[in-house]
Amino acid sequence: MRRRHFEAFRPLCPHCLRTGAGPQPLVIARVAAERDGDILTGVLHCPNQACQHEYPILDGLPLIVPELRRLLSERGIELLLRDDLDPGLESLFGDGIGPDSWFDSLRQTVSTYGWDGYADLDPEEAPDPGGPQPGAARRCLERLLELGGAPPAGPMPPRMIDAGCGAGRSSFALAARHPDALVLGCDLNLALLRLARRVAAEGWVRYARRRIGLAYDRRDFAAALPGAERVDYWACDATCLPFAPGGAAVVSALNLFDCVPDPPALLAALAAQLAPGGRLLLATPYDWSTRATAVQGWVGGHSQRGLHGGAAEPQMRTLLAAVPGLRLVAEQAEFPWHTRLHNRSCVSYRGHLIAAARDG
Repeated sequence: MRRRHFEAFRPLCPHCLRTGAGPQPLVIARVAAERDGDILTGVLHCPNQACQHEYPILDGLPLIVPELRRLLSERGIELLLRDDLDPGLESLFGDGIGPDSWFDSLRQTVSTYGWDGYADLDPEEAPDPGGPQPGAARRCLERLLELGGAPPAGPMPPRMIDAGCGAGRSSFALAARHPDALVLGCDLNLALLRLARRVAAEGWVRYARRRIGLAYDRRDFAAALPGAERVDYWACDATCLPFAPGGAAVVSALNLFDCVPDPPALLAALAAQLAPGGRLLLATPYDWSTRATAVQGWVGGHSQRGLHGGAAEPQMRTLLAAVPGLRLVAEQAEFPWHTRLHNRSCVSYRGHLIAAARDG
């Protein structure tokens, strides 16, 4: 956790925010390891006498979420797993643990997001003219920045939030486009955040690229990205971001809207972070799953007997209009997003792109 980002974003206790106890600024209670203003291991603490929650920092990642025990019970293994295993041993363990296991699911996710985020920088990545090309998230964000335009001239907070940042390449794209801004990537996938943090802090990419089935190839290569020193990554819940409202010039959320339990609550939470004139950049393929969102919370994709015949786009516009002070600036009905799964498989999405502004 970069001290520079801690001081700029001034995180609040998410437990106090969710329970209605009010904004309680977190303090750095313990630093066990630090390098050049980057806290690698330590503890954040809520000084509220009625709360006293603690939030760990491990491998430079602060876990600032309202339900910390749940996150650790579900995903804590991603922080504790070794990432220095010999590739042969990793393959042996992968075969032994087997397909459809937690280990298999974890490696597939990191492979998919790691490849899209950084394969364009990989010297071993062979061109595939007929297949998916890496950089879908980066291209999507760049298109959204074009649609949304720049925030208005004048005093704007030099802070930007990339919610649901995944492997983090979109956060670097924000930093490259806005050279005066500090960018904070937030996600709940700890394995992806570890990958992103290594790129930001060390300029290095390491992940296992899925070839097919349980066969993976280790990727290790340098990635010197412009503005990396202005990017940090924190584990945060996008529906309960631990920041005071109105502090961000840009908030982006790519393919996150259909991955949360309460999509309207996500819209309200993200919009609340915007300063007057700030931009909200959204992309979603409306690829609903009941594992993430109960069917009654889907925006489109059901109730085809209703007014819009199950279409998502008009419902999304209605939700945006219901958020106080939020105004639709531009949208694009379809944007291609190809996700590589392995050498012989990919998923093709057509995302709905939305750029909105917070009125002053």
